[in-house]
Amino acid sequence: MTSKTLTNIFLYVLLLLMQVLVLNHIHLFQCATPLLYIYMVIGIRRNIPKWLSLTSAFIIGLIVDIFANTPGVAAASMVLIALIQPYLLLLFINRESPDDLEPTIKTLGVAHFIYFSLPLILIFCLLFFTLETFNFFNWMRWIECVGGSTILTLILILAIENIRKNNG
Repeated sequence: MTSKTLTNIFLYVLLLLMQVLVLNHIHLFQCATPLLYIYMVIGIRRNIPKWLSLTSAFIIGLIVDIFANTPGVAAASMVLIALIQPYLLLLFINRESPDDLEPTIKTLGVAHFIYFSLPLILIFCLLFFTLETFNFFNWMRWIECVGGSTILTLILILAIENIRKNNG
């Protein structure tokens, strides 16, 4: 294992602990929840075997589900964005890009990283809050939760990316 891999594993464990111990209990304006664990799937390297990315996403989602008491909601949402992520990444990289490219602000650029991560976060939030509410009786609240959580999560992911870019 390289030091880069160990650093990423440490970061992902730290993010997962932060999510289940702190961020799951934050609800800005009673609807916007930071869903920072999505960052783990957004950062999956290019050409990782599909089975490994889907299994990792499922396990991460299952851990969050266990601690958040949302049976299968996070796991299903994580698997969906892990399925979409490699195809969306192909839209933002050159053909000459390295096979082990990690999608970051440093490798994609700020604009491309935002355009790459925003649809993944939005799709995740749409599925997550749809499965969590499982009805559209209060659809304005559903829209507020999806929009607020998407924006809040994107801001936090960009903050982490800027810290990683400046440190490494």
